[in-house]
Amino acid sequence: MNGQTYRQLHARSLRNPEEFWLEAAGAVDWVTAPRQALDDAAAPVYRWFPGTELNLSYNCLDRHREAGRGEQTALIYDSALTPDSRSYTYAQLTEEVARCSGMLRDLGVGAGDRVIIYLPMIPQAPIAMLACARLGAVHSVVFGGFAARELASRIEDAAPDVVITASGGIEPSRRVEYLPTVAEALRLSSHKVSHVVVQHREGFAHSVQEEARAEEGAADTQAQWHDWEQRSAQSGPAGPVTVAATDPLYILYTSGTTGRPKGVVRDQGGTAVALSWSMQAIYAVGPGQRILTASDVGWVVGHSYIVYAPLLVGATTVLYEGKPVGTPDAGAFWRMVQEHRISALFTAPTALRAIRKTDPEAALVADYDISSLEHLFVAGERLDPATQRWIGEALDVPVIDNWWQTETGWPIAANPVGLDPLPVKEGSATLPMVGYDVSILDAAGEELPAGEEGNIALRLPMPPGTLPTLWGDDQRYIDSYLTAFPGFYATGDSGYLDEDGYLFVMGRTDDVINVSGHRLSAGAIEAVLASHPAVAECAVIGLADELKGQRATGFVVLKSGREDQPETLTAELTDLVRRMIGPVADFKSVSVVTALPKTRSGKILRKTMRQIADGETPRVPSTIEDASVLEDLTPVLRPHR
Repeated sequence: MNGQTYRQLHARSLRNPEEFWLEAAGAVDWVTAPRQALDDAAAPVYRWFPGTELNLSYNCLDRHREAGRGEQTALIYDSALTPDSRSYTYAQLTEEVARCSGMLRDLGVGAGDRVIIYLPMIPQAPIAMLACARLGAVHSVVFGGFAARELASRIEDAAPDVVITASGGIEPSRRVEYLPTVAEALRLSSHKVSHVVVQHREGFAHSVQEEARAEEGAADTQAQWHDWEQRSAQSGPAGPVTVAATDPLYILYTSGTTGRPKGVVRDQGGTAVALSWSMQAIYAVGPGQRILTASDVGWVVGHSYIVYAPLLVGATTVLYEGKPVGTPDAGAFWRMVQEHRISALFTAPTALRAIRKTDPEAALVADYDISSLEHLFVAGERLDPATQRWIGEALDVPVIDNWWQTETGWPIAANPVGLDPLPVKEGSATLPMVGYDVSILDAAGEELPAGEEGNIALRLPMPPGTLPTLWGDDQRYIDSYLTAFPGFYATGDSGYLDEDGYLFVMGRTDDVINVSGHRLSAGAIEAVLASHPAVAECAVIGLADELKGQRATGFVVLKSGREDQPETLTAELTDLVRRMIGPVADFKSVSVVTALPKTRSGKILRKTMRQIADGETPRVPSTIEDASVLEDLTPVLRPHR
């Protein structure tokens, strides 16, 4: 195939979505096969594959064993923090999931019931997710380490019968006790959970027995606490339960502007079809191939490309408990590529920038045989061209940017290298994927021509696998995403389409800087700063200016070993921006910092930085990775007022 062939395929997916998605549904084993793809009766709330039935756990596990591939490795657990690394074949993983399903069934969990999963990156996390899917229960994974109040808010909204957790999570420099957090969350929540199941891990101060005894004397909660191994040993395995394609598979919470989290819903059938298509077409991963997705199961990338998509297509997925640097060094990813013969590596730009900061010359790559690696995929934060170029040269493989959101569940724009590889343009996520009709709109909702930056919007209906609604609140879904531009889903991101239809995502719409009436992209300025040889990573924010409305201000983290003088560096960066963007940017303020505040998924907290610099008291997101970074940065931000 060639680029023109993919464009024809994309056009067909928009022109005749019924035909396209019914054909794609052939990759899934159905109990009741689909005869209709799209149900638009309740538009703008759409449903995919109405009247059909399946079981996603069966599609991920049992069918591969039944096809004679039970001894193929399904899951590799690679822990850089414990000696517990191990592998599961498809037969073994099916048995583990069936036993966990039996345990949940015996605790009263059935189709439609909710289960909160609050686990670190250990095998029990995907096992619990797949066990819920086996029963038709709805799982909601909460990132391990979230504070009690955040966990409680998700318990309140999802109203689960069971919470599954572990003794704790392990960081390179500390251990995080989970059980006191879970106990506190149960006390804070008005919804009363019936059961808490705990996976025991060695080396933690709190035990399930202690929490169970404490619970007996508590009047404000009523949960029974169970040890996972002991409780599952009492239960027989459970088989897959047939559910409707339109039933919810999971809820994944994102931060809401009101403080109440938004529960993004993912359905059963649309998810199975979209992830099956994307795994092979976008990521070039099929039966027997191996993918390392260096994310967390608490994020959408972990849901889609650690757990469901690889197993749907019969691939081998690697679950990594560790960091890109420091466990033990910046060669962690390359060690796993060699050891597990990885063909596809998927990570976030922030991980690459961390590696670049620690190992600027990528010298550690030479210590490993990475010949199995065919592609590096990157998503989660804007991939600046300098980082893309650096890692591509270091690994000598294509670096494929792809852009999507928690809400969409799979890429909006990417390069379909498994189907029809397209030329790479640095700074672009390439073309919209099948089913996505991308437009660039101005504030009035009018379409902008090629090259002009505006609001990225997706024409309705969106393809299968995207959110059909928010948990328990169709109206909030409509108000949050579908009212800004009628007939479109508003992504909240800004960008442009070039003359070839390539999509360039420049950042959130609130990251547009207005200097003397000129709208400048923070992402474009960041790309210039990141091209400087001293800069490991950077953030640009627009700060209030009495004369010009806003002024662009840069914050940069230097590569390891660089000791550039601040005055010299500022002059060089200012000159770079003037030459690459123009004098209109009026860029002349740069601060060197040791670290940038980020969420646990790697997104830089630009809005929070801007609020602090402008003298506001921000609501610091619960997803912040290390609050001390923001505390250390505050004295640097305040003088910019």
